[in-house]
Amino acid sequence: MSFFISIEGPDGSGKSTQARLLADHLANQGYDVLFTREPGGTEIGDQVRRVIMSLDNKRMSPEAEFLLFSASRAQLVRQVIQPKLAAGGVVVCDRFYDSSLAYQGYGHQLEIDQLRAITHFVTGGLVPDLTLLLDLPSEEGLNRRKEAGLWNRLDDYDLAFHERVRAGYQRLAQAEPQRWVVIDANRSKSEIQSKMQAAVLPRLGSKSG
Repeated sequence: MSFFISIEGPDGSGKSTQARLLADHLANQGYDVLFTREPGGTEIGDQVRRVIMSLDNKRMSPEAEFLLFSASRAQLVRQVIQPKLAAGGVVVCDRFYDSSLAYQGYGHQLEIDQLRAITHFVTGGLVPDLTLLLDLPSEEGLNRRKEAGLWNRLDDYDLAFHERVRAGYQRLAQAEPQRWVVIDANRSKSEIQSKMQAAVLPRLGSKSG
């Protein structure tokens, strides 16, 4: 049974670490799992990622930012995600299109309906079966990034931008409660992972062998 899980949340929420831990756990349970990430996940996407994240590109417009994310996403869907799902596997993706709705839509305040229309073209209408949102106050997430010595062009936007992103994520989750599970990312690493596994495993069903 193919199953597509996306992990969303602000940078600093522990999202990437938790996504990898979840993929490893599912693999240990016997599932055929592929872990990938956005932007990136392909050779082409990784090149795009470097452009998007570089602090040298502070003049990038919100529209260009969205289209670059979308270009990376189009390649990832067709080269990596769709083939794995077609083969009956499980995909765990660190970010997917909801990141663009939250960051470029709510954060930059671009027209959401336009972003959705382009996203539908980019993804071929692919929607995650389950999206886990690791929710964290914006200031806390940014502080964690600074303390870890990690800082990119998106982190560098002002606090008000990041607060709009967080509110946008919450609105997206409220609009599709059957797809989203919100998890408090201010808890311990093990508590967060336990809640993620508890959200995923009942939907996947038991796996033997």
